[in-house]
Amino acid sequence: MNLSPVKIDIPAGANVIIGQSHFIKTVEDLYEILATSGTGLKFGVAFCEASQQRLVRWDGNDKELTGSAIANAKAIGAGHVFVVLLRDGFPINVLNQIKNCPEVCRIFCATANALEVIVIDREQGRGVVGVVDGESPAGVETEDDQAVRREFLRKIGYKR
Repeated sequence: MNLSPVKIDIPAGANVIIGQSHFIKTVEDLYEILATSGTGLKFGVAFCEASQQRLVRWDGNDKELTGSAIANAKAIGAGHVFVVLLRDGFPINVLNQIKNCPEVCRIFCATANALEVIVIDREQGRGVVGVVDGESPAGVETEDDQAVRREFLRKIGYKR
């Protein structure tokens, strides 16, 4: 058994959602969810097919993000894993719709942070064990930090 980290390449200004699903229809359903989000997202989707031809299936409305989603999916190389890269919107805008997609089994992460996916190599293939999302905490939030956080959320329109 071999565990190894796969560094995820997140293009500037983009966010990534990585998850696992169970069916080739995933690419089309995720495309539909993202395209109809009403947020004007730019995105790319890639999905690692786990049987039959075992291709990386893909779609998107942005060439750069789609190419990067494909490259990250290939690097992860684990069956039924999908990678969504998005820009001009945030995972919070689409995450519940993605989680409610009938094929989606789990979400590993949704982030713009530095990211590594920990994979396990077995005779049968590869699987995702977990993710390392960002860095470890450097301290505990103070009351001043809380005030800054609350103001930021109001400034970007997520709180009133």
